[in-house]
Amino acid sequence: MQSTLNTEKFSSAIKSRRSKKGLRETAEEIGNISAATLSRIEQGKLPDVETFIRICKWLKVPTDTFISGKKASLSELSEKDRIAFQLRSSKELDGDTVNALISMLDVAYHKLKRNAK
Repeated sequence: MQSTLNTEKFSSAIKSRRSKKGLRETAEEIGNISAATLSRIEQGKLPDVETFIRICKWLKVPTDTFISGKKASLSELSEKDRIAFQLRSSKELDGDTVNALISMLDVAYHKLKRNAK
């Protein structure tokens, strides 16, 4: 089975995380990527592998999240990562709200792990 990058899902996740930040500011935050490259990716163009990995790290999601035709699926992610992915994929929430909710999620799961010890 051939694997392909789901560019629509990928660009949607970037736009959601970027929120109201400008392309230049976001490109600087990601690091080693130009605003023009980020714009092309948001328009559905394929990034090079290193850029794809760098953006996935910035999004805080596994690279296989955006790969179609592969057996990896959202169900293979941890509960926390699935929730974070769903928040980032929301078209109703702005980026600041998503980031605030994910921060609360991180705190809750950190507390859960600490209490489990």
